[in-house]
Amino acid sequence: MVTRTMTDEGSVSSTDLEDGSMSFMMYIAGEPTVSESGETYTVTNPATGKALGEMPAGTRTDAQRAIDAAREVKEDLEFMTAFERAELCHELADTIESSRDSLAEWLTRDQGKPLTEAKVEVDLCAKEFRNAAEDVKRDETDVIPSEDSGKHIYTIRKPHGVLGVITPWNFPLNIPAEYIAPGLAAGNSIVWVPAPTTSVIAIKLLEVFSDTSLPDGALNLVTGEGPVVGNELVVNDGTDVIGFTGSPETGEAIARDAGTKPTLLELGGNGPVIILDDANLDAAVECTSSGCFNNTGQICSASERILVHEDVHDEFVDHIADHAQQLTLGDPTAEETDLGPLNNDGVADKMDHHIEDATEQGATVVTGGGRADNMPTDRYYQPTVLDDVTTEMTVNWEESFGPIAPIITFSSYDEAIAIANEIDLGLTSSVFTSNIELMYYFAERVETGIVNINDSSAYWEIHTPFGGYSGKNSGNGRIGGKYSLEQLSQVKTIAVDYENAASPLNRENERE
Repeated sequence: MVTRTMTDEGSVSSTDLEDGSMSFMMYIAGEPTVSESGETYTVTNPATGKALGEMPAGTRTDAQRAIDAAREVKEDLEFMTAFERAELCHELADTIESSRDSLAEWLTRDQGKPLTEAKVEVDLCAKEFRNAAEDVKRDETDVIPSEDSGKHIYTIRKPHGVLGVITPWNFPLNIPAEYIAPGLAAGNSIVWVPAPTTSVIAIKLLEVFSDTSLPDGALNLVTGEGPVVGNELVVNDGTDVIGFTGSPETGEAIARDAGTKPTLLELGGNGPVIILDDANLDAAVECTSSGCFNNTGQICSASERILVHEDVHDEFVDHIADHAQQLTLGDPTAEETDLGPLNNDGVADKMDHHIEDATEQGATVVTGGGRADNMPTDRYYQPTVLDDVTTEMTVNWEESFGPIAPIITFSSYDEAIAIANEIDLGLTSSVFTSNIELMYYFAERVETGIVNINDSSAYWEIHTPFGGYSGKNSGNGRIGGKYSLEQLSQVKTIAVDYENAASPLNRENERE
């Protein structure tokens, strides 16, 4: 038996298959659609290994269709007032909030994170649209003094045009909203390519938007492989700006292929967390554990390099190991679960490699250290604490993107800063100290886009600027609040020579 799931407007968005899974559709010009090739790929629940359904394997032709749809409507969005676009963003936030439970359940099925974390992510997604709505109403520009007494010079903001958005699987609702919400608020039309392993929740978001006043073609969704449909967004002349969150390697390829298009790139990070000898260790353990193990460590700002002063090393290691051992790994739909599975085999394999490399070079597994037994799939990974980590180990140079706490010991403050800055990633960091002089000393010298004092490296308020440090491979530009609007729009200068205009005052004098 095959049943159809209908949107409120009556269009078919997905179908139930006989095996209990679903056949999903992407969205182009406001309508659910299949790939022009007719091909699909299977998407699975990472917690159970069971199929969620079949997803359209989009092609470059599908991406072109979506770009064409976005170009059809871009002027309509551009010439809406900021207040009209703000009202639209609030409407989208309303419908996200009204669908909170359903979206959270689908997010857990699709990504694998605990349901409690999924609900927080849905709330953040709605908040992104509310923030963008309010920010755009206050997106003020300049009137600039002119050297010419007969001229007035002022600036306005205009959208880039068509925004191509390519997003990862770790926060598959909130990260897209970091681009889509300010992108729409600024007046861009959008083509969105989500990660193949978390495309179901993207479709569910578009479904809840189907009964809003979002213009057809304003937000298009193309599913498929990044090197195909994602790359088409980057190289196609029909897109005007690209937003991407993901790995440094892919980000570099996008920057190269995009040519002169503006790009907003939020790429990888690897801590560090620096625990000084005067730190409040209880707070340091709690906050660092959160940064290591929330979302099963699948966070670009995760606390995956922990630099601990030798005087407090033993106590810190004992406490964070105790904390890791108390975490519950299991069914992400269960209320008591702290960690669900890793999202995909690639990140689980990477954890294996990093731990093996570290232990072969002398690191000690304090707790965890491998995949959990007796689980529905082998993507469940034990919360792991590694001690005796050195700077030569791969885990120091690359983000593991899993539930891991690698601990490096240092003896002097300048040694800690040198270790912190030696790698080519510079997204976020944190420093634990009770001394205000040391706080400023480290905050000024650690080369990351964000430095948090006495909190997790993953702490971020979504209205503040988030991005990498110059000279590192953690991206360019800033997402967050008004900073996203600045990146996703352009300044236009208008100079008016009013003395050379036909003067109504002169015409009045002539009549007299």
